[in-house]
Amino acid sequence: MTKNIRHIVFLAIRDVTLLDIAGPCEVFTQAMESLRGNKDTYKLHLLSIDDNLAVPTASGFAIQCEGSIMDIDFPIDTLLIPGVPNWQIEKYKLPKNVLRWIYDQSKVLRRICSVCTGSFFLAQASVLSGHTATTHWEKCATLKQAFPDIEVENDPIFIKDNNIYTSAGISSGMDLALALIEEDHGRAFSLEIAKQMVLYLKRQGSQSQYSTILTHQNTDYQPIQTICEWISKHLNEAITVEYLADKASMSPRNFARVFAREMKITPAKYIDKVRIETACRYLTDTRLSQKVIADLCGFGSSDNMRKVFQKHIHTSPIEYRRNFG
Repeated sequence: MTKNIRHIVFLAIRDVTLLDIAGPCEVFTQAMESLRGNKDTYKLHLLSIDDNLAVPTASGFAIQCEGSIMDIDFPIDTLLIPGVPNWQIEKYKLPKNVLRWIYDQSKVLRRICSVCTGSFFLAQASVLSGHTATTHWEKCATLKQAFPDIEVENDPIFIKDNNIYTSAGISSGMDLALALIEEDHGRAFSLEIAKQMVLYLKRQGSQSQYSTILTHQNTDYQPIQTICEWISKHLNEAITVEYLADKASMSPRNFARVFAREMKITPAKYIDKVRIETACRYLTDTRLSQKVIADLCGFGSSDNMRKVFQKHIHTSPIEYRRNFG
């Protein structure tokens, strides 16, 4: 039986964030184990960008590459470009010959991907010009400012735009790898890989990079922090902006403005997200019925909860519990 081997190349860049490579690599390795005997499988390659095959990582030790990108003698299917620590990325520039190579590859490969701040290297190579992309949420504004011709979204875990895939912070590379495997071998297979790796949440690309419930800890403005804590404890109630404004001793207009300034999201959207996240936890951690969960989270009915789930996370409560419960 002739095997159809998809060659996956990981670039090794000096001071690379190790998990950007190791995370996706382990996901593909697990898939390869499960695909033994299958004609469609993967082969992984770790390549340096120059003649130095022992590449230092941000963790303080080196990783050994099998060769350089300049000596490839196989057809690349998917190229994955990792990132470096956030504090380094703004001043980190890849050599011009490497950027040219990345750009040329983007025109011929089936898939070209980045993990975390690796999106900056795609941007430096002009691969992302005119495209939608994401990166680690702390660096989204920096990416947009440095490359204004890129439509930067700061919330998704990963984004696909044609053959270009960009993902968010570090562990999202594993979510991206699962999505790539799903494209190749179907959803059931990718879910099985997620379960084998105890990645009990195979997150969709549109899922938020960070917990909305935790974001109230990011504001030092006590009135808004207090309101966010109150919302989390009273989701089953009918919550209006007017009511929240009154609790904060502000006018509705001023409250909405201050809330958006502090939380980077409108009060209504914040409430929706907290309700969804709380419902997701109930679905995975309890055997409560959908009706009870809908009541506890303030959706009003299980039908309305289903509609909100479909709108925001593109799945139903039933499917969410089936996959992750």
